[in-house]
Amino acid sequence: MTRIVIENAHIATVDPDDTEIAGGHVVVAGNRIEAVGSGPAPAVPDVVRRIDASGHLVTPGLVNTHHHFYQWITRGLAQNSALFDWLVELYPTWAHIDDALCHAAAQGSAAALMLSGCTTATDHAYVFPRDGGDILGAEIAAVAALGLRFQPTRGSMDLSVDDGGLPPASVTEDTDEALAATEAAIDRWHDPSFDSMLRITAAPCSPFSVSAELLRGAAELARRKGVRLHTHGSETVEEERFCREKFGMGPTDYFASLGWLGDDVWMAHSIHMSDADIAAFAATRTGVATCPSSNARIAAGTARVPALLAAGVPVGLGVDGAASNESGELGTELRILALLNRVAWGPDAMPVRRALRVATMGGAQVLGREREIGSLEPGKLADLAVWKLDGFRHAGIADKVAALVLGAAAPLTLLLVDGIPVVEHGHLTRVDEDAIARNAADAAATLARRAGLH
Repeated sequence: MTRIVIENAHIATVDPDDTEIAGGHVVVAGNRIEAVGSGPAPAVPDVVRRIDASGHLVTPGLVNTHHHFYQWITRGLAQNSALFDWLVELYPTWAHIDDALCHAAAQGSAAALMLSGCTTATDHAYVFPRDGGDILGAEIAAVAALGLRFQPTRGSMDLSVDDGGLPPASVTEDTDEALAATEAAIDRWHDPSFDSMLRITAAPCSPFSVSAELLRGAAELARRKGVRLHTHGSETVEEERFCREKFGMGPTDYFASLGWLGDDVWMAHSIHMSDADIAAFAATRTGVATCPSSNARIAAGTARVPALLAAGVPVGLGVDGAASNESGELGTELRILALLNRVAWGPDAMPVRRALRVATMGGAQVLGREREIGSLEPGKLADLAVWKLDGFRHAGIADKVAALVLGAAAPLTLLLVDGIPVVEHGHLTRVDEDAIARNAADAAATLARRAGLH
């Protein structure tokens, strides 16, 4: 078993005690963390690489808990729209995606995440045009080539505009068809092992694009198969109004009535939550993916993250789709998380270490992987980021975690996923970044032509 030794680093372990070590070491053996401690590393055999990390901060890799990778090729559209108008404008374009375009889009999305410190990501794929080919398979192949730990969803929609929903009929499925496709995706790809690089989640899209039958069926399917559940919830005041008018109750009560609260479930956004909603999430350990930049982009609001955390709700950080967060970066989302929550809830609402915990261990809890990732502890998987903080943008900030969270986007000297270097000195190691850019630009142009945008 070969080893990588990192020494002389400031280490934020994000362990249960929030241990930090100045001038410490991390030893990686194969794909596991073998040792974390102060001072020089112990003498160990088979060291293939020794890194002097003076001036660096080492953290767990960041965990992205909500995204829509296909949207990388529709950035910059619907710039001034709230959610429902934004969706109505973009669905006709997304109706023209296919597996080749989604491969290019997924590599752009994954590259942006990795280059900003992300080692594990979920993705909510839910648009499956009938002539689109193997969209989920293309996305999985694209991400595997880069080396990102991946938890994509097989999403679905069965309520078109003709049925009182928002999407056009060309991107919705029959309820039974959607459930069968979800089960097939789980059988084909889901790996529940400790070391898994690929897990599948069942993820009907939202209350305004999915029937009660599909939500109920997906919950039964996921629990029979032992996978997690994900959807959008409580994102806008319009969604709240929609649920009360159609179902006679708010989103949280509606989801509860269909078996959609539990420690195997997480919701994207959860912005418009009452105290009773938060209490229901806390009692059932239902998780939340908060997406501050995206929520600001479409003026949806700021989630009550401090209240959710205080109640014991698992909360992770999410980029959301690149059509509502054009940067696609998770590292810079740390700063937005801290700032927007302070604007909304007060100057002490989101300390920097709390923001880092949401982006690492919080995300691991939301995805059900807290035993494997999310902190730097012996026995856990070797997913970690080595941030360079001695350049002019960060040098002089004595608090290294504050430098990472509140400072400029920090460059990466090294990103390990499963013990393998996937980013070195700010560049991907496995796929050419210029090729990703060219392919994404070509895919965006192709999609625009198909949709009649140009």
